[in-house]
Amino acid sequence: MGIDLSLLWAGIILFGVAMYVVMDGFDLGIGLLFPWVAAKGDRDVMMNTVAPVWDGNETWLVLGGAGLFAAFPLAYAVVLEALAIPLVLMLVGLIFRGVAFEFRFKASDQDRHLWDKAFIGGSLLATSAQGVALGAYIQGIAFDGAEYGGGPLDWLSPFSLFCGFALPFAYALLGSTWLIMKTEGALQERMYGLARPLVAALLVMIVIVSLWTPLAHPGIASRWFSLPNLFWFLPVPLLVASSGYGLIRLLDGRATARPFLLALALVLLGYSGLGISLWPHVIPDRVTLWEAAAPPQSQGFTLVGTLFILPIILGYTAWSYYVFRGKVRPGDGYH
Repeated sequence: MGIDLSLLWAGIILFGVAMYVVMDGFDLGIGLLFPWVAAKGDRDVMMNTVAPVWDGNETWLVLGGAGLFAAFPLAYAVVLEALAIPLVLMLVGLIFRGVAFEFRFKASDQDRHLWDKAFIGGSLLATSAQGVALGAYIQGIAFDGAEYGGGPLDWLSPFSLFCGFALPFAYALLGSTWLIMKTEGALQERMYGLARPLVAALLVMIVIVSLWTPLAHPGIASRWFSLPNLFWFLPVPLLVASSGYGLIRLLDGRATARPFLLALALVLLGYSGLGISLWPHVIPDRVTLWEAAAPPQSQGFTLVGTLFILPIILGYTAWSYYVFRGKVRPGDGYH
């Protein structure tokens, strides 16, 4: 039996996107939390917890996009055309946030507020645009033969806008629990105070999206409640509820590292629910992985390079987090 290259590539892309959501999620979340922390010194510490690693985190986004282009060019063409506006807005937000990282530390006291606003606005725009794009992808993409069959604003719907509203709660929770792990003193206490309501808000968002999705999309409903998919999906809400409860208990007990791990678990459980809902379609309810796949020769050729570079990315990521491990305190920096 030969290797199913399409299935292997799907695993690589899903892994890359999951790594992006996890790693870029908490540093986007730090930007979302900036308005609740006014002191310059505390904001400096917040940025310094991710300043050495934030740009490396976005390597996973590049891997996911490049993998989609190489392995599933039909899906790449259709999805990018359908979601062009929210994806461009996401990139604009990431640019503002990246520029703010560099210029904020060099700015004068009277100009620093401008870069703080760029950091906040860029983080919010990038996160909300990701949520809108995700919601639009779930609700379905018009497909006509071998090309996109809809209009430039088909992505705009109540469901996609709600997803754009909901995702910042997930990233803000990741950011707050990351700061609990990486900081101490008054800033850490502030994050404990913010994390608890964020857990409750995120659980509400998850419930609303989970109810809205099957009601609005009969194809997903039938996939959820048919066998054997039901057995795969049933543990997800139970694990979400137990993770949320455990996270609140850990926050009340003033744990430091474990809240971040459970926050990651909550986000990854939502990600797994998405995968179960859409599998095996790469264009929801229209095109499967194998129908959108590039020729086996192309998939095999690009797979060789990917399998070479993937351990390097993993090694670099692990090493950078190891080097910059531990608490970040006022006065520490990377510039």
